[in-house]
Amino acid sequence: MSDVLLVGTDLRKSFGKTPALDGAGMSVAAGEVVAVLGPSGSGKSTLLHCLAGIVAPESGTVVYAGRELSAMGDKERSALRRGEFGFVFQFGQLVPELTCLENVALPLRLGGTPRKAAEAAAREWLGRVRVDEVADKRPGEVSGGQGQRVAVARALVTRPKVIFADEPTGALDSLSGEEVMRLLVGTARETGAAVVLVTHEARVAAYSDREVVVRDGRTREPEHAW
Repeated sequence: MSDVLLVGTDLRKSFGKTPALDGAGMSVAAGEVVAVLGPSGSGKSTLLHCLAGIVAPESGTVVYAGRELSAMGDKERSALRRGEFGFVFQFGQLVPELTCLENVALPLRLGGTPRKAAEAAAREWLGRVRVDEVADKRPGEVSGGQGQRVAVARALVTRPKVIFADEPTGALDSLSGEEVMRLLVGTARETGAAVVLVTHEARVAAYSDREVVVRDGRTREPEHAW
């Protein structure tokens, strides 16, 4: 694809003697939503972490916008994750001591945006994902569905190029999960962000443009036989 934004090639990673990735690879085009499917322990979350620069593969390459992540310094990778990448995890991983508004503003504040401007942007995004009423509450005071919407707002507030979502509905009931997915994918499409979506649920993968299956640390398009 001529508009490939992110590509991992021949990625290998082990934890102790246990291989998590064994030559895995995938590409993501600008604005594309790709679901990464596979059973528990297949390596799909490790693949996401390598693509996002959270975990360094032992071999293979990850190239984002023409730049190889392994060639970047720690500060450059951190800035990339803070500004051009957004993250939504299964349990939200909001900072419990901060209000929901402060959680959403946090990536902007870490990037140097003044507090007033960061919180104005955060309030706008809380409204866009329809949880502006929880702005002054702390994560422990809101429901799971509300917390995940706050996490979606936090992921989108910097207008990232890629959103990494690791089982974003795994801790939610089906109704809340569907709402979170509609908001996540809908707002990503509005802003032109690509989404790498790790899931084991077919109903969640249905929101994607394309699927990649991970099994035993290797990747295949789903139409390929195993």
